[in-house]
Amino acid sequence: MEVVTRFAPSPTGFMHIGGTRTALFAYLWACKNKGTFILRIEDTDTERKVEGSVEHIQESLAWLGIEWNYGPQKPGPFGSCIQSERLETYHALAQKLADQGLAYPDPYSEEEVQALREKAQSEKRPFLYREHRPEKLGTWDGKAPLRFKVPVVKRYRWIDAVRGDLEAGEEALDDFILLKGNGYPTYNFAHIVDDHAMGITHIFRADEFIASTPRFLSLYEALGFAQPIFVTLPPILGKDATKKLSKRDGAKDILEYREEGYLPDAIVNFLALIGWNPGIEQEVFTRDELILAFSLDQIQTHGGSVNEEKLKWFNREHMLRMPLDEFRKNAAAFLSDAARSELTKTGRLTAVIDVVRERLSVFGEIRTLEQEGELACFTGTPSYDAKNLSWQKDPSPENTSLRLKSSLKLLADLPNPMWNHDAIKAALWPYAEAEGRGAVLWPLRYALTGRERSPDPFIVADILGKDETLSRIEKAIALIG
Repeated sequence: MEVVTRFAPSPTGFMHIGGTRTALFAYLWACKNKGTFILRIEDTDTERKVEGSVEHIQESLAWLGIEWNYGPQKPGPFGSCIQSERLETYHALAQKLADQGLAYPDPYSEEEVQALREKAQSEKRPFLYREHRPEKLGTWDGKAPLRFKVPVVKRYRWIDAVRGDLEAGEEALDDFILLKGNGYPTYNFAHIVDDHAMGITHIFRADEFIASTPRFLSLYEALGFAQPIFVTLPPILGKDATKKLSKRDGAKDILEYREEGYLPDAIVNFLALIGWNPGIEQEVFTRDELILAFSLDQIQTHGGSVNEEKLKWFNREHMLRMPLDEFRKNAAAFLSDAARSELTKTGRLTAVIDVVRERLSVFGEIRTLEQEGELACFTGTPSYDAKNLSWQKDPSPENTSLRLKSSLKLLADLPNPMWNHDAIKAALWPYAEAEGRGAVLWPLRYALTGRERSPDPFIVADILGKDETLSRIEKAIALIG
C-alpha cells in the first residue's frame, strides 16, 4: 500500500517542540516509503482559534524543511485540507448515521448533563452518557447537537505500531457528540472522516489519545471504515524529566529557535532523537540520513526530555559542517546593520567572522558578542583608560610606554606585503620572550582593542591592518604621556 501520513494541528497558538516532533515523524515515514504527507488544519474549535496560527504553522514547517504534498492552498483529490471548508462532508455522514439509528439529537441541555455528571460523582461511579440515552431517539433536524450512539458495548483490542497489543473495555465506550450546535464537527468525528477520505494509512499521535481509541474504533465500525495503523509517540518531557513539556512550562515557539540562530537541520536532528533510537552510535544526521534510517520499530515507549545544551551541541556540529561561505553568510545576518556595514566597508567582515567561528554554538551568539563590545575594536576606534594599559605586575607608565614604542618600531619595520598573523607574531615574539610576555602583550592587546579580553593581539593586528595598528599604538603612547 502507498503510505499516507498527516500532521493535523489545531490553529490555537504557536508551534512548539511537541507538535513539531509529531509532524517530523509523520514526514520522515512518508519520505522513507516514498509516500504522501498531508498538512491538515483542524480548525473546528472556533472559540480557541488564534488569528495567524495557520500561517505560523506553515511557516514553521517550511523553515524546518518539512514539505507537504497537500495542505492549505494546496487541496488534494479529496478536496480541501482545512476542516472548516469540509462541513458538507461531515453533515452528509452525520445524516447517514442518524438515518441508520446510530446517531441522535442530544435531548439534554448543558446544565442537565452537568447535573447527571454530579450525581454520578456523588454516588462514586463513572458518568456514562449512554446510561441516560433516551428510549426513543428523536429526529435530527440538522441543527441540534448530534450524538453518536455506541452500537455495541464491548471490549476492544488493537495493535499499536509502538506500544504493541492494547485493549480497553466497556468503561471506555460512551455516546459522544459528533456535531455541535454551531454545525461544526468535534475532533472525535472530523478526524476519522478526514483520515478515511484522505487515505491516511498511519496516524502519528500523542499518548493521550490511547484512552479514546475504543470510541474511535466503534465509530470506524459504524461508518464501515478500515482502521489505520496507530503510531503512538512517547511524550516529550521538560528538563526535569518529570512531566510532559507544555506551553505553560516554557515550551518555546519553534520559530524562536530561528530568531536565536539555530539551523533547521539541527532542530530536525535533535527532535528525531527524542523518542527514536536508530540503534547505532551516530548522533549527527543529515536529513537524507534520517529518512534512510528512520523506522517505526525503533520508536521508544518512554519519554525523552528537552536538553537545551544538547541542542546547542547539535547546532554547533551542523554549523561546523557547513561550507565556510554559507557559515559566513549566516553569521553576518545576525550582526546589526551598523556593524555589518562598517565591517564590510573596512573589508574586515570575513576575518572577524572567522575569528569568532570557534566560539559560536548558535549564530545569534555573534550578536551577543557585538552587544557586549567584543567586536567594537573592529567596528570603531576603542577608547580606554591609560592606567589599564600597564600590566599589573609592572604598572610603571614609563616601562609601558617604552615597550609600546619598541613594539611600534618592530611592527613599523615589517613590510606591508608581509603583514599577516604569522609575520606579526614572528616580529614581536622574541622581544616579548625577552621582556616578559605579559609585559609586552598586555599593553599591546589593550592598545588595539581597549579590552582586557580579546582575540590575541597578533590576530587583531592582522585584521586591523598595518596603518590602523600603528595608529592605535601611537594613540596609546600619547595617552600615557
